[in-house]
Amino acid sequence: MRELRWISEEGDGIEHLAFDVRDECVVAESALIGEREGHAYGLCYRIDCDAQGCARHAFVRVMGGQNLELHSDGAGHWRDGNGLALAHLDGCIDVDIAATPFTNTLPIRRLKLAQGERAQLDMAYISTPDLQVTRMRQAYICIEPDREYRYENVDSDFAANLKVDEDGLVIDYPTLFTRVRAAEDAQKI
Repeated sequence: MRELRWISEEGDGIEHLAFDVRDECVVAESALIGEREGHAYGLCYRIDCDAQGCARHAFVRVMGGQNLELHSDGAGHWRDGNGLALAHLDGCIDVDIAATPFTNTLPIRRLKLAQGERAQLDMAYISTPDLQVTRMRQAYICIEPDREYRYENVDSDFAANLKVDEDGLVIDYPTLFTRVRAAEDAQKI
C-alpha cells in the first residue's frame, strides 16, 4: 500500500490518499479538505476497481452533508446505492471526482496508451461538493509512457500535461494539484 498527499494550487486544500494494488483489484481511499467557489468542505471517498482497472464501486461523502454511492458492472452500466439504473452514464467505465487528481490515474492505468496514442472516453463525472453525477467527455494522450500524459476536457478548452509516477499517480497537475514530497521520496534523491 502507498500513501501520498496532494495540495491544491487553487486555494486551501490537501488530500491524503491510501492506494493499494492487489492481485484482483485496486482500492483507493482518501480524505480531503478543499474549497470550491469560496465554500470550504471536507470529503472522503473510496473507489474499487477490478483487475482490468475498471471502476466497480465508488462511495463519496461530504462531511456533514450527503453521500453518493455508485456501482458498475465494469462494462459501463451504473446503478446508484439504491440499485436504480443510471442510464445517462451508460458506456462510462471510469469515474472522475472533481476534487482529486487521483481519478486521472484510473484511465491512465487502464488504457496503457503507447507514445502519441490518444483515447477519448466518457466519464462519470462527480462535481464537488454537491456530488452531482453527469457524463463528461475527456481525452488522454500519451506523451511519454508511464511519465507524462495530456488530459483534455473535450467539451471545453481546458487541457493540462500530467506528470505521473510508475503507478500512474499524478505528481503534477499544473494550476490544480501538486503532490507533496514524501519522506521516502526525498531519501532516494
